[in-house]
Amino acid sequence: MTAYLGIDVGSVSSNAAVVDASGKVLAKAYVRTHGQPIEAVKKALKMVKGDYDIKGAGTTGSGRVLAGFLVGADTVKNEITAHAVAAITLVPGVKTILEIGGQDSKIIVVNDNVVNDFAMNTVCAAGTGSFLDQQCGRLGIKIEEFGDLALKSKTKISIAGRCTVFAESDMIHKQQLGARREDIIRGLCEALVRNYLNNVAKGKHIEEPIVFQGGVAANQGIIAEMEKSLGKKITVPENFEVMGAIGAALLAKELNLEKSKFKGFEMADTDFETSAFECEDCANNCEVVEFKENKEVIARWGDRCGKWSRN
Repeated sequence: MTAYLGIDVGSVSSNAAVVDASGKVLAKAYVRTHGQPIEAVKKALKMVKGDYDIKGAGTTGSGRVLAGFLVGADTVKNEITAHAVAAITLVPGVKTILEIGGQDSKIIVVNDNVVNDFAMNTVCAAGTGSFLDQQCGRLGIKIEEFGDLALKSKTKISIAGRCTVFAESDMIHKQQLGARREDIIRGLCEALVRNYLNNVAKGKHIEEPIVFQGGVAANQGIIAEMEKSLGKKITVPENFEVMGAIGAALLAKELNLEKSKFKGFEMADTDFETSAFECEDCANNCEVVEFKENKEVIARWGDRCGKWSRN
């Protein structure tokens, strides 16, 4: 079957998706990165492996360059483009895309199926999935339980959410005062939504249909608070957690290639490693990343002048 592969490598998760010629999702994988993007991508590829004739492969996410060399990508695109393409294709008429991932948050405004405006928060993790992960650890619960517990809250508790340090301090203070766990969790959901709307979405015209995607879209507590704050209905697509990977696959499909550079699913069993060194040939002192496949250097990047990356 003719198909297209997309890989989205982030700080918290690495995802893969295979779509057919019509854009239908044939297979998907959501894998925790755990600081090992190469191993995470290899695991995701094994999970989506099938009898497909891959005609195009694309990568996106913060680790898109690494993943591109890893799988043999035909296109390497940023997250804004990938998430927008996926949402526009799978949710016809979408006007606003809200995306909260593990490392960053973003909002994308769409007009007539074209990205009209966007914004990202990459400075602080207070409004992201990693923030929620950290608080789950402190509260002794699983992230999967977070949203349902928030919906059980009967009392509103305000938690500072602009900074992770202040949020943790405030949360500990509320615990010491005897606040119930579900009320604290609801307060954290409100804090995340407040931080997102006051920073990432500030000044943006949020119109329906609104699509909410990214790993945090699994959290019912966040969805409830977002709808309450906006006063509008939010749609969570079926494959919300891998929309970036789907977008990367769709972008590869648009290339209309006769033959893809994709190395094949068997590359998941290949030995890859990375290392870095500092180039001291000029005052820039660039940190150059070296990527090896079966002990052989196949790519370098990170230099400003191109001395190493063009070789």
